[in-house]
Amino acid sequence: MELYSGHINKLIDELSSLPGIGAKSAQRLAFHLINMPKERVNRLTRTIMEAKENVRYCSECYTLTDKEVCPICSSARRDRGTIMVVENSRDLAAYEKTGKYEGVYHVLHGAISPMLGIGPGDIKLKELIKRLEGDVSEVIIATNSSLEGETTAMYISKLIKPTGIKVTRIASGVPVGGDLEYIDEVTLLRALEGRTEL
Repeated sequence: MELYSGHINKLIDELSSLPGIGAKSAQRLAFHLINMPKERVNRLTRTIMEAKENVRYCSECYTLTDKEVCPICSSARRDRGTIMVVENSRDLAAYEKTGKYEGVYHVLHGAISPMLGIGPGDIKLKELIKRLEGDVSEVIIATNSSLEGETTAMYISKLIKPTGIKVTRIASGVPVGGDLEYIDEVTLLRALEGRTEL
């Protein structure tokens, strides 16, 4: 037996198809939207449509932007000689929140995954290699420490090393506040190998 009418069920189904939104969250959001004033719903709908129509890839780093070149790439204060390679725009945003990185980025929009049929040609690798024709001194590979991220990091490293450009990988290891007894051996080994002098 259906609990709600067709329109409510359709709205809940659409919302629950979004990543990270389960059935209960979708139901809560649906009722919130239904109870919102009509002008706010119209504004939300317009904002979603405008974003869908106007957001595209930055012509330099391939992050999402509504301009030809994103604010990071167009900033005169950024060091264009250092490129940090990330898997997606969310990773870029995470590094930007630190406020410490002063270089530019390159967003791959994925990682190499033979199991999923994603090869080097399916992510923005050709575009990265093209950017290296400029005055680049270091490429920091900041892909996830998953199997796919590690595969991608190794592939990129093998592509770039013959050019003489310095290739580095972000350190990984014990998270802040983590108890050592609960951390897996690979993570502990990485933490040991990536240790720094105090």
